[in-house]
Amino acid sequence: MRKNIVAGNWKMNKTFEQADELVSTLVEKLEETELKQNTLMILCPPYPYLEMSTDYSNDSYFMVGAQDVSEHEEGAFTGEVSAAMLESMDVEYCIVGHSERRQYFHESDQQVAAKVNQLLAHEIRPIVCCGEVLEEREANKQFDVVKRQICDGLFHLSAEQFASVVIAYEPVWAIGTGKTATPEQAQEMHAFIRSLIAEKYGKEVADETSILYGGSCKPGNAKELFANPDVDGGLIGGASLKADDFMAIATAF
Repeated sequence: MRKNIVAGNWKMNKTFEQADELVSTLVEKLEETELKQNTLMILCPPYPYLEMSTDYSNDSYFMVGAQDVSEHEEGAFTGEVSAAMLESMDVEYCIVGHSERRQYFHESDQQVAAKVNQLLAHEIRPIVCCGEVLEEREANKQFDVVKRQICDGLFHLSAEQFASVVIAYEPVWAIGTGKTATPEQAQEMHAFIRSLIAEKYGKEVADETSILYGGSCKPGNAKELFANPDVDGGLIGGASLKADDFMAIATAF
């Protein structure tokens, strides 16, 4: 049975003291409120807070993910962080291909594929993002865009490798804008993504793949979104920076 996942992407927020307070508060809340058996919480703080987070995770009910990784194994790449470095800090998940990386750093599907390869080589599970911008949605090109991103970024993998992948659908027009895809729009795209996986790898692999929604998911709409049969949780941005909000989303299944 595929897992329900809530992954908190902190982006570039919080000082060290604030990050420590947020993680410790979440640890306390997780002790008070047990997540459902098939639900997984992942915290994805900025790089400097990864080791602090993994230290906390050893005694709590969450896992730790990074927000990005280098496409290179090692070398003279100033400022980059390798998959081997993440592995050495017990990081178990990593976001790749986030819409902000694609937009601001011009990351291509080919770079996403290379990053996925690096993560899998170091036994880190990729959370691979895909999604369309407003102009593409208005032009009814959203399915073409998502299909290209998934095919070019992931479909070079074997079925065994793909089994380690989590996918996050981001309607880019709904990130940080206050807009949210309707539950029907979310389900439509998630079902489409699952159909692509089934066509490539078979129904069994598709049925085991967790597909997350990543567009302004909040405590007020999480339950309705997660009720869809192909929505397996969320990649949460702003709401993951508040312990009460994040816990409310994590218990919305």
